[in-house]
Amino acid sequence: MNASSANLTVVLQYQDSFTKPVTENVIVVVLGISINYINASLIHSFSKNQIFHTNPQYILFFHLVVNNMIQVTLTVMLFVICYIIYKINVSVCCLLVVPAIMTTQNTPLNIAFMAAECYIAVCIPLRYNNLCSVKRTYIVIGIMWTCSSFSVLPDVFILFAIEPLEFIYSKVMCSRDAVFRSKYSLKKRDASHMLFLVGVWLTLFYTYFRILFVAKAANTDAKKARNTLLLHGFQVLLCMMVYVQPMLLHVLRYLFPGSLSAIYFVLFIINQILPRLVSPIVYGLRDKTFRKYFKMYLLCTMNVHPKTTVMMLT
Repeated sequence: MNASSANLTVVLQYQDSFTKPVTENVIVVVLGISINYINASLIHSFSKNQIFHTNPQYILFFHLVVNNMIQVTLTVMLFVICYIIYKINVSVCCLLVVPAIMTTQNTPLNIAFMAAECYIAVCIPLRYNNLCSVKRTYIVIGIMWTCSSFSVLPDVFILFAIEPLEFIYSKVMCSRDAVFRSKYSLKKRDASHMLFLVGVWLTLFYTYFRILFVAKAANTDAKKARNTLLLHGFQVLLCMMVYVQPMLLHVLRYLFPGSLSAIYFVLFIINQILPRLVSPIVYGLRDKTFRKYFKMYLLCTMNVHPKTTVMMLT
C-alpha cells in the first residue's frame, strides 16, 4: 500500500508538472494568435483604404498596431522558448530581446504622441495641418524608434565590452536581466524607465487638462478627445506594470513563495499580453470610420472592387 501510494504521488506530480506548462503555453499562444489576427485585420483595413493614409491620427494608430504585432510575436516566442528549450545562446537571445525591448518602449511613446495629436486637433485646430502633416507624423515615428534604440543598444555595447567571451558563448534563460546583467545596464535600465514614464505621464496630464477646459464649453469633439485621453492613461497604466515588475515580483515571491511559476505566468499575461489586447479594441473599435471597415475585413464579409470602395468613401 505504501509503495503504491508513493508511485501514485510521483505520477500525479509528474502529470501536474507536465500539464501546467503545456496549458500555460497553449493559453499564451492562443492569445498571441488572436491578438495578431485582430491586428492583421486592422492593418488590412488601413492598407486598403486611402482615407487612412492621409490622417496623422490613423497613421499613429497603424504604427501602434504594427509595433504591437512585433512585440506580441517576440514575447510569445521567448515565453515558449523558455519552456521548451529553457536556455539559448546569449548572442541569439540578444537578437530576440533587443527588438522586444524596443517595441515595448515604443508603446507608451506612441500613446504620448497620439495624446499630443488629440490636443492639437482640439485646442489649436488652426495650426493642425501644419503641425500634424503626414511627413511630420512619419518623422515622429522615426523619433520613437530612435529613443527606444537609445534605451537598449548601449546595453549591447556594454555586453560585448565588459562580459568575457565565455559568457557570450554560453547559454542562459533568455531575458533582459539575464543577458544585460552588468550593474551599468541595470542602472541605465531604471533611469530610462523613469525618463520614459515621467515624459509620457506629463504629456498625458498636460493634454488631458487642457482638453478638459475646452470640453467645458460643450464642445462634442473635445469631450470625445477627453475620453480618449482617459483611455490613453489606462493603456499607459497597463504598460507601466512592466517597469515595476522587478519590485512587484519580489513582493509576490515573498507572499506566495511556492507559486513562482504561476506568478511569472500571471505577470506575463498582465504586462505583455493584456495591453496589446486592449489597444485594438479601445482605439480601433471606438472610431466609427475605422470600425466600419474593421468589421468588414475581420468577419471576411466584404470583397469589393476598389472603385466601389472609393464610391463608398465619397
